[in-house]
Amino acid sequence: MMRATRAAAFGAAAIMLMPAAGHADGKETIEYRQHIMKTLNEQSAALGQILSTTIPGDNTAAHLEAIALAASLALKAFEAKAPGGEAKPEVWSNWADFSKRMNDFSRKTAEMAKISREQGTDAALANVVDALSCKGCHDVYRAEKK
Repeated sequence: MMRATRAAAFGAAAIMLMPAAGHADGKETIEYRQHIMKTLNEQSAALGQILSTTIPGDNTAAHLEAIALAASLALKAFEAKAPGGEAKPEVWSNWADFSKRMNDFSRKTAEMAKISREQGTDAALANVVDALSCKGCHDVYRAEKK
């Protein structure tokens, strides 16, 4: 578990330092955004494996922390108006709704990680379906992969 926590911390540090490297153009901004969203997808998939008991749940808390961290970075990754990738133009034309949904997602995943730390992973996983309700936002703001 310690290795997973260190890996998540290293990945988070690398992600946070990326914008400091200089002003990103549209392509770089889209790639950065895709990295954040891919992290969310991969960590959610790992939780799915744990929940289906195909792998042991030893690293559940680390996956919940990684999701919460990536979720806290996600909205910022969309702030630069860089249409493209899988983001529909509605992200920016309906920014109030999109940002509210992303802030709710960040809050819920942070709460899930906090519950995991304070009450254990079983208590945190009781709320996993609500916290990771990505489909509602994807249906409106994510284009189908081409």
